[in-house]
Amino acid sequence: MRLSIGTSVMIDKDFTKTGDKYKSKIVDFSDGFVLIDYPTHIDTGKTAFFMDGTQLLISFVENKMSYAFRSEVAGRVNRGIPMLKLAYPGDDQLIKIQRREFVRVETAIDVAVASEGVFQQFVAEDISAGGIALNIGQDDPFEGTDFVSLTIALPYVNDDIKYIRTEAKAVRVWEKDDRRIASLEFSEINPTDRQNIIRFCFERQLLARNEL
Repeated sequence: MRLSIGTSVMIDKDFTKTGDKYKSKIVDFSDGFVLIDYPTHIDTGKTAFFMDGTQLLISFVENKMSYAFRSEVAGRVNRGIPMLKLAYPGDDQLIKIQRREFVRVETAIDVAVASEGVFQQFVAEDISAGGIALNIGQDDPFEGTDFVSLTIALPYVNDDIKYIRTEAKAVRVWEKDDRRIASLEFSEINPTDRQNIIRFCFERQLLARNEL
């Protein structure tokens, strides 16, 4: 098992509107489960009390490589100290989190683009936490513009939709299967929005592996 007793873990509650993050560490193991200290909020230090069945995104670092897996709260255990019992899918189900280059996933999501007072609607080719590629048809709507404003609709599997608003710059226009694609790089995006995109990409990876 890549996880070991004492491993520090970061915890995201799936689909939270506030982007709250928590930290904890591995205390013990049982068959198909890991036991952790009660998580504390990264910013406030307050102890979190998750209900059974709460969906979580767990990430950790092992040998300088970051990994993530989906889990859920399976109960509570007290072996001298109170612990939270989390489902562990196994090492073969871990997804590596690329740090130097954000994971990019193909997805046809709606994107509204505002440039010099003109609004246009496009469908994405793919997205990562660093940028997005749009199907633009035969024209180049970004020619001669430095930055544009994007509104990106991210649909999650629980039917929640988050709207990401950010500035972006077109870095290149290219062709794929007789379609013109514009690649845009995010220039101003707040950390919570970036984390929501990372979570969306992670979810799409799980869908591609038929795990959701």
